[in-house]
Amino acid sequence: MRRGMWRMVGCGVAAGLVMGTAGAEELAALRPHAVILFQGDSITEGGRQPGNDLNHTMGQDYDYIIAAEVGAQYPERRLTFLNRGISGNTVTDLAARWQADVIDLKPDLLSILVGVNDTFHGKGETVEDYARTYERLIQQTQAQLPGTRIILGQPFLLPAGDYQADYPAKRAQVKLRQAVVADLAAKYHLPLIRYQEAFDEACRKAPADHWSWDGIHPTYAGHGLMAREWRRAVDAAWPPG
Repeated sequence: MRRGMWRMVGCGVAAGLVMGTAGAEELAALRPHAVILFQGDSITEGGRQPGNDLNHTMGQDYDYIIAAEVGAQYPERRLTFLNRGISGNTVTDLAARWQADVIDLKPDLLSILVGVNDTFHGKGETVEDYARTYERLIQQTQAQLPGTRIILGQPFLLPAGDYQADYPAKRAQVKLRQAVVADLAAKYHLPLIRYQEAFDEACRKAPADHWSWDGIHPTYAGHGLMAREWRRAVDAAWPPG
């Protein structure tokens, strides 16, 4: 009997350690039945597949990790996670599908990460174009979905793959759009996820190719780091109580 009780207690302690249930509940912003929408490019898409197969709709990326962890940690909240990232998208591409892939979905929390394609694979759009279009998306969302919370992620670049060559100059280009996102977050009082700073700090512990295989797309470790930073930013922006 005593042994059985210890097994049960041990199991409960282990579950608490794995799920991080000690203290106040995390992610208070994710209220019961909330819809959490991730929007962006291939970093967010993560090879997702459309349809009703919940084994594939979130892809294999930071937003999948967030959905998996939070869904297991707080099953009673019955949260819905949606991934609408599309590989190769710029902010202009996002604007073209914003109504269908954001407004019509009526998310309670919208997470945006876009900018690296605008930097290296854009169609002639300037940094000013990027800023204007991005701001218009924020304004449209706040006007049509005033109850939706928005969190912005800064684009990032690591010295890995083809981006090792002439990295300082390439990073300087990305930095221009990082500044745009930071300015928009400040102007509209939105929380900001500083992914570049997180990766820079992580590169002190392991080389860049541990975190990103090509400089743009994270490895599984890189996506894990992004998921952690996302959760921290959401908790800091909307703390419990």
